[in-house]
Amino acid sequence: MKKTILTTIVLFATSGVFASETFTPVLISDATPAAQPAAQTAASEDVLGNSNIQNAILQIDNAQVEIRNQLLDLKTKFADVDAQYVSVKAERKALKKQLNQSEKRLKALDRAKEKMRKNML
Repeated sequence: MKKTILTTIVLFATSGVFASETFTPVLISDATPAAQPAAQTAASEDVLGNSNIQNAILQIDNAQVEIRNQLLDLKTKFADVDAQYVSVKAERKALKKQLNQSEKRLKALDRAKEKMRKNML
């Protein structure tokens, strides 16, 4: 899905670039021949300006694609670390429960031992 959207965007962007490069304005005037080269220079500057802008837009699109790919990688890494965190947290909780149970047993055994010593005397 993402690839088809990206391909469509690239096709539209490149078709715009090709269209602007192939389009040459036709100037029909009765002016002197010296006036025509000045008009052609202005038109060529507009074409250069348009192609520069379109190249900049393509570069921005490429940068966005790269950043989106990095974002996907980071999300994947985050999900892995989060899964590890959840499993470690569950293991920690289970070990803490076992620790508390062991401490309670030791205390109960100590109390029973003290009672037995008192009864012996």
